[in-house]
This record gives sequence, C-alpha cells and structure tokens, in this order.
Amino acid sequence: MSGSRTERKPGHVEVESAHGRVAAYVRHPNGGGLVEVTARVHVGATVHESAYVEAGAIVGDGTHIGASSWIDSDVMIGARVRIGRNVHLGSGSRIADGAQINAGARIGEAAIVATRARVSTDTVVPHGAVVLGPARRSPRSDFGTAA
Repeated sequence: MSGSRTERKPGHVEVESAHGRVAAYVRHPNGGGLVEVTARVHVGATVHESAYVEAGAIVGDGTHIGASSWIDSDVMIGARVRIGRNVHLGSGSRIADGAQINAGARIGEAAIVATRARVSTDTVVPHGAVVLGPARRSPRSDFGTAA
C-alpha cells in the first residue's frame, strides 16, 4: 500500500492511493496493524503494526498476520492461520483454518489454500490455484512390493 497518510479522527488513519482513492483504517487492538473500516478482523487475531488488511477482508480468531504483510480486498482467512512477514494475499483469495503461509510468499487472486496446508518461503501461488495439504509421510508397507 502506498500513498499519503493522515489521521483525522483519533484512532483512524486515512490513506490515499496513487489513484486518488481514500480509504479509512483503524488500528487493530492486538498488534496495532491497519485494518480498513469495512474489514472484519477477530479481536483474538494479531495484526502486526506494519501490516494492512483491506476492505471486505475477514480474519478469524487466533490468526497471526506478520510484519509488512498485505491482506488485499475480500480475502477470507480462517482461524489459527499463520501468515509470515512480507506476505501478500491477492484479492478474493481464501485461506482455510490452520494454514501456514511463510515469509515472502505471494498468493494470487482467488487462490485457495486448504486447511492445514503450508506455503513455503518466497513461494508464488498463481491466480486461482489451489494449495492442498498437509503432506504426510506414509509407512513403507503402504507401497507394497515390486515384482
């Protein structure tokens, strides 16, 4: 998010985009990150003070959003999700309960990260892609024998 910032009402910050659009934000009580006034972030979530949550986003209980991360518009994040630093979640993406998105990852618009899935550091998930998980190790006996 770039642009000029002003504080007109106590606790509110207005940010003007490069296109002249002004958005109003409030500081989240748990972490101090900026949350656009139409976004819904559970009070039990943590939003780092340098993170942004944009309009229409929903963030569940126990979720942690790391430093310098940007949650774009209309993103849905479940409960107990871990989002590392410098992560971007594209508009309309869906992150299910218990997922982990590591530092520097980029999740494309309308992408889905399934329950308990992990996205590795600096990974780029394309627009509309689905990330499943978690990967589990199977016992050797599940593979059978070669003839």
